[in-house]
Amino acid sequence: MSTQTAAVITTPAPAPAGTGARTDEAVALITGARGRIDDLDSRIIALVTERMAVSAEIQRARIGSGGRRVNLSREMEVLNHFSQELGRPGTTLAMTLLELCRGRV
Repeated sequence: MSTQTAAVITTPAPAPAGTGARTDEAVALITGARGRIDDLDSRIIALVTERMAVSAEIQRARIGSGGRRVNLSREMEVLNHFSQELGRPGTTLAMTLLELCRGRV
């Protein structure tokens, strides 16, 4: 008499709440952290918008006094600062900020 054992194949449960996590604790942590990131992103966007407005004020004053719209030496200072603080990706971020802030006058 032979005994047959059925093979049981288990697959991981789908990631709860689209987090990629496998436990309720990880889902809770990820959900909370994503909420914090969303809040930070909103604050970053508000700060970038404020930076654009301040840059426009500076450009208007510079042009109004007979100067050029863009001050390349100042832009280099900004690029160097971001690079020193954040490395190569900081330079890319600074370039994006400078691009957003140019030509809005």
